[in-house]
Amino acid sequence: VLKLFKLLHRTRQEVFKNDTKALEAARQKINEEFRNNRDETSEEKINELLKIASDVEVILRTSVIQAVHTDSDKIVLIPRKDLLQDNTPYLDKPTKK
Repeated sequence: VLKLFKLLHRTRQEVFKNDTKALEAARQKINEEFRNNRDETSEEKINELLKIASDVEVILRTSVIQAVHTDSDKIVLIPRKDLLQDNTPYLDKPTKK
């Protein structure tokens, strides 16, 4: 449980880097969820909560991209290097190999 708690906080720090509001909101939410369930004794319920926390960590790490408003009608996306993937260019007429 502690390992997952620490992993969520490390992921939060990486995903929301340089965004103090998001960092604080995520910190509070993580701490609140773990605090609300700290007295849970049912092994089945604990495993279910750990699975949810693990899924949340994966979603944060693989799906969240920061964006910054630069003008009233422009947003700049700031993807992390681990989110960038090689893209296969589109071809109108695919060639056979």
